[in-house]
Amino acid sequence: MNEAAASPASVSGVQAIVVGASAGGVEALLSIFAALAPGFSLPIIAVLHLPDERRSQLAEVFDRRLHIPVVEARDKEMIQPGTLYFAGPGYHLSVEHDRSLSLSQEDRVHHSRPAIDFLFESAADAYGPNLLAILLTGANQDGGRGLAQVKQLGGITVVQDPLEARVDVMPKAALALHTPDYILTLSRIGDLLASLESSPC
Repeated sequence: MNEAAASPASVSGVQAIVVGASAGGVEALLSIFAALAPGFSLPIIAVLHLPDERRSQLAEVFDRRLHIPVVEARDKEMIQPGTLYFAGPGYHLSVEHDRSLSLSQEDRVHHSRPAIDFLFESAADAYGPNLLAILLTGANQDGGRGLAQVKQLGGITVVQDPLEARVDVMPKAALALHTPDYILTLSRIGDLLASLESSPC
């Protein structure tokens, strides 16, 4: 668990990627996804804490900046390869066992809806050891419990280096709960994602 080369040899069999971020997350997500080439084949599902009251522009902003399609997640939608899905404001986003997306308005988790824990725990149940979960900068405790669940079910866990995070509360809270496979800077997380493309599934 370190900055050791996150090479395809060490990370294989990934079928889906989940990412969580809060304060400082837009810049962090743009940074790690910038390295993805056109035709990147894995689905990515992301929760970024958002204010409830307004329609999210996230999908549009990211779609203009990235080489892969970006959409706001819709209820009952089947997860497609090579697509980045964002949770919309006001709804929890989860992954069902049939690899479809589900939106719900259950209680907030860590004052947040969508909550990162909600996504991570459901994706861990659906994908097991074939999941890669990444937790980035943020100002609350959300994501740590979900990350621990991913690890417990055999998935690969990555936490942004707290020393680099715009707000280190979320990465530090996750590290207090479990030891991830990697603690990486944003540039190394980007390298790791780009390297997945060349690893056989």
